[in-house]
Amino acid sequence: MVASGFAGLGYQVVWTQQSALWLGFEAAAVLAVVTAFFGGLALGALVLGGRVERSVSPRRWYVGCELAIGAWGLALVVLMRPAGDLVQHWIGAEPSSWWQWTVSFGASFVLLLPATAAMGATLPAIERLAFMAGTQGGIGDATARRSIAGLYAANTLGAVLGVLLVTFWLVPALGLARTAGVCAALNALCAIGALWRMPAEAAPEDARGEPSSSPASIAPSPSPSPSRPASTSASTSTSTWWWFTGISTLPRTMLMPLALSGLLGIGYEVMVVRVLSQLNEDTVYTFALLLAVYLVGTSLGAAVYQRWLLGREEARLDARLPAALGVACLLGLIALWSAQALKAGAFAWFGEGFAAALGVESLLALAAFGLPTLVMGAWFSHLSAQAHRHGIGFGRALAVNTLGAAVAPVLFGVVLAPWLGPKTVLLLIVGGYLMSSTLSDMGASSVPNASGASGASSAPTGSTAFGDRRARGGQGGTSSPASWRRPWLWIPMASLALLGWLGAPLAFVDLPEGTHLVSHAEGSMAAVSVVQDGQGVARLRINNRQQEGSSASLFVDGRQALLPLLLHPGPRRVLFLGLGTGATSATAAQDPTLQVDAVELLPEVIAASPRFTDALGLNASSLRLVAADARRYVRAAPTRYDVIVSDNFHPARSGSGALYTREHFEAVRERLAAGGLFCQWLPLHQLDLDSLRSVVRAFLVAYPDGMAILASNSLETPVIGLVGHRDPEHLSDAGLARWHERLMRVPARRDGRGLADFGIEDEFALLGSVIAGPGALAAFAGDAPVNTDDRPVVAYLAPRLVYAPDSTPKDRLFEVLHRVSVRPEEVLGTKVPDDNLRLSAYWLARDHYIEAGRSVRPVADPGAMLALVGAPLLAALRTSPDFRPAYDPLLRMAVALSSRDAATARSVLTALRDAQPARREAAEALRAMEQ
Repeated sequence: MVASGFAGLGYQVVWTQQSALWLGFEAAAVLAVVTAFFGGLALGALVLGGRVERSVSPRRWYVGCELAIGAWGLALVVLMRPAGDLVQHWIGAEPSSWWQWTVSFGASFVLLLPATAAMGATLPAIERLAFMAGTQGGIGDATARRSIAGLYAANTLGAVLGVLLVTFWLVPALGLARTAGVCAALNALCAIGALWRMPAEAAPEDARGEPSSSPASIAPSPSPSPSRPASTSASTSTSTWWWFTGISTLPRTMLMPLALSGLLGIGYEVMVVRVLSQLNEDTVYTFALLLAVYLVGTSLGAAVYQRWLLGREEARLDARLPAALGVACLLGLIALWSAQALKAGAFAWFGEGFAAALGVESLLALAAFGLPTLVMGAWFSHLSAQAHRHGIGFGRALAVNTLGAAVAPVLFGVVLAPWLGPKTVLLLIVGGYLMSSTLSDMGASSVPNASGASGASSAPTGSTAFGDRRARGGQGGTSSPASWRRPWLWIPMASLALLGWLGAPLAFVDLPEGTHLVSHAEGSMAAVSVVQDGQGVARLRINNRQQEGSSASLFVDGRQALLPLLLHPGPRRVLFLGLGTGATSATAAQDPTLQVDAVELLPEVIAASPRFTDALGLNASSLRLVAADARRYVRAAPTRYDVIVSDNFHPARSGSGALYTREHFEAVRERLAAGGLFCQWLPLHQLDLDSLRSVVRAFLVAYPDGMAILASNSLETPVIGLVGHRDPEHLSDAGLARWHERLMRVPARRDGRGLADFGIEDEFALLGSVIAGPGALAAFAGDAPVNTDDRPVVAYLAPRLVYAPDSTPKDRLFEVLHRVSVRPEEVLGTKVPDDNLRLSAYWLARDHYIEAGRSVRPVADPGAMLALVGAPLLAALRTSPDFRPAYDPLLRMAVALSSRDAATARSVLTALRDAQPARREAAEALRAMEQ
C-alpha cells in the first residue's frame, strides 16, 4: 500500500509538470490535473466498483488495475508530448478563455483517464482484499476491518513520500520519464505482492459482494450480513446509469454531504494554495510541501475518528463535524490574515538557508491546513461509516466524494476566485460547511425517537447525514427552530458575518514606506497589482513579486528590444514572448516599419500595461497584444517572424523553467523566417550559474552559432541575452563601416527618441554588448545537464538561489565575464585588422569599466566619486577611445566640480579631450571655464 500511494502521487507530480508544458502555467496545470485525477477516480470507482465488490476474485481486479496503471503511465511517457502538441494546435494560437479552459481540462481528463479510472477501481478491490485476508485468516470481523484502516494509513504514508521524494529527488535526478518508470515499477510490485499475499477468491459466504467497511473509518454493521434498506433499493429502477454505478444504493440524502465534503475540501485547498502563492516563493517545492501537509492532515483526521469518535452518537456527529470544520476553516482564514507576520517571525526564528526557507513554507501550510484537514479527514471518515451502514463500500462512497472534488478546481479556481476574490470564496466555503451542519441538525431534530420526542441520539439506522426526509414526512416530524440557536452553530455564523464585513481582502501586496497601491486584479491564474512610490515610479507585481521593469527603467527595457532588432539586417515582423510592463515591446513598436506582436499569458498584465507605456510616452496603438501561452503560441501561430525576443522570466517561478528548455528553443527556431534571429534574455540576478550553464547548453543545441550579449552594464540587475540565428551561416563580411551604415538607415521613431537615448550611439555601442562567441559559450556550458522538457533541471536548481542566495548578482556577472570571451571575426565575419583591433579594444575597455564598479558605492559628492572611479574610468577610456560609457560620467563629474575645484575639473577635462579628440564636449567645457 505504501508503494501504491507513492506511485499515485508520484504520477500526479509528473503529469502536472508534463501538462504545464502545453497548458503554459503550472498553476493551471495543477487545476487541470487535480480535476482529471478526481474525475477519473470517481468514474473508475462508480463504473467498476460494483463489479469489483460483487466479484469472487477481487485480487484479479486489483492486479489488473495496478498493471493497467503502470502500463498507461509508461504509455504516457511516449504519448504525452505528441498529445500535448495536438492539444496545443486544437486550442489554437489565440483562443478565447472559455475554449482554452474547456480544452485544457477536457484533454487532461481524457489523457489521464485510463490510469485514473483504474486507480479508482483499486479502492474497492483493496477494501475487499483486506477484509478477505482478515476474515479468512480467522482474526475476526472487527479486527479485519481495522486492518483496512491500517492499509489506508499506509497508502497515505506512501502518498506523502511520493510527493516529497519525487519532487526533491527523483525528478531532479532522473527526469520525468524515468520517474514515471519508477512509479510503473511500483505498480508492478503491488500487483506481485497481491498475487503473493492476498487470497485468490472470496469464501462462498463472502461472495455476495457486500462491502465490509471504510478503510478510513470502520463502523460496526447492524447485522453480520448487512442488507440494503428498502428505501434505497426502491430507487434502483429510476436510472440505469445510477443502478450500473451503484449510486442508487446510496440514500439520496447521503449524496449531498459526500459530494459537498469533496467539493468544499478541495475548494479550500485550491484557494489556500492561491493565497499562499502571494507569500511563498511559488516554486516546484512550494506545492509539494502544501500537498504533503494536506495529505498528512486528512490522514491524521481519519485516525482520530477511528480512535476516539467511532461508535459515538452518529446523528450528533452528523451536525457537529461539519460545524467543527467550518470553525477550523475560520481559524485557517485568520491564520492566512496573519501569515505575513507569521512568516517574518518564523524567519527570525529559523534564520536563513534552503532548509529554513522550506521550513517556513511548511509552517505557513500547517497554519492554514493543519486543523481544517484534520477535521476533513474525520468528517469524511464519518460519512464513509454512514455509507457502510447502508451496505455501501468505501470505493463508491469515495466516488461520490471525488465527483464533488473534481468540480472544485473549475468552480473555485477558474470561476469564483477571479469574480469574487479569495476572501469571499473562502467565506462561502465556511458557510457551506455551516449550512451542512445546520441541515444535518435540523434533520436529526425532526426524526422522532421511541418516546415520540425529537432527538438526535436515537436516530434510526436508516437516517443519514441530512436526515431521512421520507421518515420525517411519514411521522409528522418538523424542523426545530432551536437548530439556529445552538452555540456551536450561531457563534461560527456570527463570526462568518463579522469577518465578511470587517475582514481585509486576502490580497497580499508589499507596500514599502512611501508607496501606495494603484491597482489590483485577481485573475484565474494569478493576482496582478501595480504599486507606485512617492516619485511616481510604478512597478508591476504578479502574486506580490516584482517583475522586471518599471516606469523608470525604460533605458534597459528599451535596449532589450533594440539590441536584437539592430543585430538583424532588416527586420519587418517581430514577436515578443512576455509583456511585463510593455515597455520593451512598445519600444520596438515605435519603429513605423515594424509589425510587432506581443504574447502574454495573463490578461491582467495586458490590462495593466497601459499604465506604464502611457507614463513613458510610448504610443502602443500599433502593438498587437495576444493573451496566450508563449509555448503554445510559438507552436500554433501561422506567422513566421524575423526576430523573436523572449523576456527574462524568473526561472524559479511556476512554469517559467519550461521557457528555457531545448524543445522550446527548437520550436522558436521553427517559427523564425529565413535569416531570422532569436534572443533569449536571462536575469542573472535571479539565476545561479549552474542553471545558467544548463540553459546555455540547451540553447546551443538549437542554435550552434549562439552568442551572448549584455543588456546593460548594470551590476545589481545584470541581464544576459543569448542570441541565435535560424541559418547557421548568417555571417557575411560586414565590417564596422557596414554596421555604421545600417545604423544610419534606422527610421525616425514615433516617440521622437533616438538610439542614443538608449546608449546605442554608434556601431561600437551595439557590437560592444557582445560578451561571448559560440566556442566560449560551449566551453562555459561544459558538461552541464541540458535543460529539457523531460528533465527540467532549471526548475529544481533555480529555487535554491531564491531560498538561500549564495552569491551576489555582480559576483555571478564577473565570474561569467572571466570565463567567456569573443573574437571579432565571430561578430564581424571579416578579418580587417583595424576593425578587429578597435572592437577588441572596446570589449577590453568595457570589462575594465564594469570591473571599476565592483567595489564602488555611489556617493552624492562629485569630488568623492571622482576619487573613487576617476583613474579606472580614464584607464578604460585610454584603452579604447571609442568607449563612450566612461567618457560621459567623467564629463558630468568634472562639470559639477568646476565651480569649487577648478584645477581638478580642468585636469579631468583635458584628459577627456586628449583621449577622445573626436568628441567636442570636453573641449567646450574647458573653453567655458576659461571665460
